[in-house]
Amino acid sequence: MRTAAETEIRRPSAVRALTALLAVTAAATVVVEVLNWWYAPEQGFGLAVRTGWAMLRAFGFLLLIGHVRRGRTVARPLGLILAITTVFAVGRLVVPRQGVPPLPGLLGFALLTALCATVVWLLYRSPAIAGHLVRHRSRLVIDRSGISWREAPPRRPEANAWLLTSRVAAFTYSPLMLVPALVATAGILDGRLLAVPAVLLWLGAGIATSYLVLFCTAFLLRGKRWAGTLLIVVTVAVLAVDLPLCWWLLGVDGLVRDGTPLVAAAVLAVYGVRRAARVPAPAPPT
Repeated sequence: MRTAAETEIRRPSAVRALTALLAVTAAATVVVEVLNWWYAPEQGFGLAVRTGWAMLRAFGFLLLIGHVRRGRTVARPLGLILAITTVFAVGRLVVPRQGVPPLPGLLGFALLTALCATVVWLLYRSPAIAGHLVRHRSRLVIDRSGISWREAPPRRPEANAWLLTSRVAAFTYSPLMLVPALVATAGILDGRLLAVPAVLLWLGAGIATSYLVLFCTAFLLRGKRWAGTLLIVVTVAVLAVDLPLCWWLLGVDGLVRDGTPLVAAAVLAVYGVRRAARVPAPAPPT
């Protein structure tokens, strides 16, 4: 017979099911990428970079498991953008440059898509999971009892869920720019020296974007309206730099494979900012 303390800390069955589903999704991501690599007619440098980046999403799902187990509010937007970008990242590798995609790759992509859709459905439609994902991050707290590291509500007003979604989506801009930039370095190694300045610009823009997004989202979560406008401007600038370079250095195939995930993240970030602007700002804590 369980004690009251054991019953209190026992997670809901929906949370345990979601945790198991995320572990399966992480494993499926690796398996599908291995299948794509195995059946790919051309196993070049570009495919290796894209495959490595797609496999890193397995670690993203493991990180998401930690947030879900701890009941963190950030689990929802992280799960949403992780699921969307995973589907795009794997989908762009399933389709070869020429010919028909291999059947094992298509079956693996369909399975992974179904897993990601189920993850998003549970995160946003399950009342049990919604009631579980209410905790904030732990931080250093100094009070009368001394110094301790524990969960504490944020000092600023609680951020709107759409702002959190925009923040997570915007944080993917930098890696989604750096991956095709690294793929484009293969052209430099093949003697396309005229592309050197463009690739360097691409890499620098990808790194600078991470700092700009960090600056925008820091004020965005504090309810500053101008930060949302600035994030939209940064998004437009990112697309204006990345998409033409994808087309010029990687061709139409690269524009579709590497530009589409970035466009999806940009649409989600801008949509989140616009939706959050329609919601009245919460009153500051008293």
